[in-house]
Amino acid sequence: MQDYKNPNLLLSETDFEPGKVLWRSPSNLAIVKYWGKYGVQLPRNPSISFTLENAFTETVLEYAPRTSGKEGVQLDFLFHGEMNEPFRLKMVKFLKSITDIFPFLNQMDLRVQSANSFPHSAGIASSASSMSALALALCSVEDELFDTLGDDDAFEKKASFVSRLGSGSACRSIFGTMGLWGEMDGVEGSSNLYALPYADNVHDVFKTFHDDILIASKSEKSVSSRAGHALMEDNDYAEPRYRQANQRMKDLLSALQSGDVEKFGTIAENEALTLHALMMTSEPSYLLMRPNSLKMIEIIRDYRQRTGHQVYFSLDAGPNLHVLYPEDIVHEIRPFIENELVQYCEDEIWIPDWVGNGPVQI
Repeated sequence: MQDYKNPNLLLSETDFEPGKVLWRSPSNLAIVKYWGKYGVQLPRNPSISFTLENAFTETVLEYAPRTSGKEGVQLDFLFHGEMNEPFRLKMVKFLKSITDIFPFLNQMDLRVQSANSFPHSAGIASSASSMSALALALCSVEDELFDTLGDDDAFEKKASFVSRLGSGSACRSIFGTMGLWGEMDGVEGSSNLYALPYADNVHDVFKTFHDDILIASKSEKSVSSRAGHALMEDNDYAEPRYRQANQRMKDLLSALQSGDVEKFGTIAENEALTLHALMMTSEPSYLLMRPNSLKMIEIIRDYRQRTGHQVYFSLDAGPNLHVLYPEDIVHEIRPFIENELVQYCEDEIWIPDWVGNGPVQI
């Protein structure tokens, strides 16, 4: 099993030049959901996601020779320009856990500045965008200092592996259009350790798909995704769910290849509702959808039935709706969103988004 541990990634002296890297990495929307894990961030079932364009995190990682005699990871952390101690402590914990992969971190003073283009902890996979951005920045620092990851495939594979250790879904954000994560029969190279790019295997209609995000609530979730995954261990429906997810993955990959938008949309909606059903059947149970989430679902279904337009919804682990539809009906769907759905968004906030090309180093 590949683990990327490398004790040789140490600097021979501590007078290296200070440096800075900046990555913008997107969130992603899982169509077939990963919910339930084992070991060190390993999935109980495979998943596949759209990589988004406008929902992203920008992360600046600055590094310099260690100036104090302190040991371990030394980090300053700013979120949206302000010091954030809870986030700093979480990041220090994560960085300490990967010093066997990046031992040079113990030789540096680090400063991270991070900002999202969307509300944090509201169920738009902020951990996916933030942890993938950080992993990409770490791999860039390694490559700049040691020239070890010059090959794009090697760079992305390691970045996906490291992203997974911080947030499982983050490993899919490394790749543009779509990312597939988890061992799956018939998908060569699929692994629980990192995701694979999947853009080359999908019909063109999905490469320009829209995913507009309707903010039903900006509030932080009452139950984190990490806690939600843990509750799957005692969920009576866990094992049937994992079998269901594997079958839905097979059905979805077929629809993605053939361009079957209706089949895709049916699976996307059923997966979203299954995810929230699993939350409601956990012990203790919990509910992340809000009344306006359900109202918007009803309106979308009614609109689809009235017009025949192929517009569908999805949800991540939160209350906010993702409106999914092909590019060729954007001029019908955007007015529908503005006229019938935005009124149910908190402060009328929504994010026009679509399938994107993946992370960018700036």
